[in-house]
Amino acid sequence: MSYVYNVAMHGSLLLSDPGGILILAGLTAFVAGLMRGFAGFGSVMLMAPIFAILFGPVHMVPLVAIIEAPMGIMLFLGARQDVEWKFIGPMTAIAAAAMPFGIWLLISLDTVLITKVVSLIVLLFVFILVTGWSYRGPRPLALTLGIGGFSGAMMAATAIGGPPVLLYMLANAAMSAAVIRANIVAYYLLTGLVLIAMFTITSSIGAAILIDAILLTPILLLSSWIGSRLADKAAEKTYRSIAFIFLTIAGLVGLFS
Repeated sequence: MSYVYNVAMHGSLLLSDPGGILILAGLTAFVAGLMRGFAGFGSVMLMAPIFAILFGPVHMVPLVAIIEAPMGIMLFLGARQDVEWKFIGPMTAIAAAAMPFGIWLLISLDTVLITKVVSLIVLLFVFILVTGWSYRGPRPLALTLGIGGFSGAMMAATAIGGPPVLLYMLANAAMSAAVIRANIVAYYLLTGLVLIAMFTITSSIGAAILIDAILLTPILLLSSWIGSRLADKAAEKTYRSIAFIFLTIAGLVGLFS
């Protein structure tokens, strides 16, 4: 792992090792896109623990944010009319305010520790979804902002900031399915773009990350399109179960690597 991380810090890992690493990264992006296409979620959670091992967390977080952005834009264009901006606006703003703290954690904490935390978040999210647990308590503004702030910090530190917001929205019986989906899409896109901007301002996105993003983004987009076509031919329960299996494998690999 030390070799992989050192290469990632000094140059494009994919170009430095066009064999095994390129295959692993490309395969991970392909499976992540398939899962996003047919299950509607999980691409970041699948890529984060694997990419953290391959590239190192400092390289992984901005890379994942960049390659997710084009897909987020496409999803947003189809859902923007259903976005509940009075809900998404404050949550996005507080998430953005918390991101500098998350970036500080990213560059300050041990890289192995961050990889383990990423993996634990993935496994916890899968466990919550499988068991069907959801929050049923009151929803004061302070709680909404608190979840947004926690999400923003986690996104900047681990690339995975969506689960708390996703679970919070899914538990809101007052929101229709279309509004929940649109809100999640808008939140992911806006916070992702803010995070990219912050990494750019802090000069954290170098040529190596951009090269890797250029190589991986087409794979993610193509497999997402394929996954959306497959979704029409499979039962929702089936493809969600497949997504849970892949996420569990990715989480375990990251946790015990």
